[in-house]
Amino acid sequence: MFAAKPHSLLIPGDGSFHAAKAPTSPPKSKDDWKALLEGEIKKLGELQERLYANGRFAVLIVLQALDAAGKDGTIRHVFDGVNPSGLRVAAFKQPTHHELAHDFLWRTTLQLPERGGITIFNRSFYEEVLVVRVHPDFLAAQQLPSPPSAKLWADRLRAIADHERYLAEQGTLILKFWLNVSKAEQRKRFLERIDEPKKNWKFNLGDLDERDRWDDYMVAYEECFRVTSCPWAPWYVVPSDDKHYQRWQVAKLVNLALEDLGLDFPRPDKEARAALAKAKARLLAQSD
Repeated sequence: MFAAKPHSLLIPGDGSFHAAKAPTSPPKSKDDWKALLEGEIKKLGELQERLYANGRFAVLIVLQALDAAGKDGTIRHVFDGVNPSGLRVAAFKQPTHHELAHDFLWRTTLQLPERGGITIFNRSFYEEVLVVRVHPDFLAAQQLPSPPSAKLWADRLRAIADHERYLAEQGTLILKFWLNVSKAEQRKRFLERIDEPKKNWKFNLGDLDERDRWDDYMVAYEECFRVTSCPWAPWYVVPSDDKHYQRWQVAKLVNLALEDLGLDFPRPDKEARAALAKAKARLLAQSD
């Protein structure tokens, strides 16, 4: 089973992580993060090809963040060099009536990656212990079999941790990224969405209501990480005030995890090599 290696961005699951103190800005550096990203994009394309050809592992990438942290841009830029046939993006917004009629893990389970494939969750089942925790009135629509108890959130976090452990045991590499944007940078990006006509469509007045609950979200994230950041399903906090640095870090972390799988292209056995030799001879004997 996959086990995350120590990393400066890895969130420990030992209770020592404090969400409100997590970094949002990159370290001072003269590195060209945009250029570094290009190298990681190329490498990711090559690793994904091996993953697809090997067909033994699946990869689930979870992106969670507050509004305007750059989830869509990360997906668009980091996975630019990946063969679309081996990549799928599942975005989870407000659940439908049909989805609410099932357990809270149901709708995301339907979108899990197959072996050889990469699936990106743009938001995920973690919404059920983040957004819903901040807005517990949302539970009314979920038709729970019994009234919510004080231990509801602990039970859901345990269910998520068990769910992820099972997936990892079945060959799914799970990587989870918290794109951590500062409150000041979020404000700047919201203003850009208002001031730039081509970005107006991105702005939602409801985002400001969520911004007012900033501290509540930090509490929810912190409790979530303490329970669900595990060696087989690690959380990474990615400073996201600089988009180029953010994307580079995500790409690099995905590549490091894929490299640790030690994947290579399948090698034919003796019988398969003999069949290839016959096919080659047949082709060479043909005239165009």
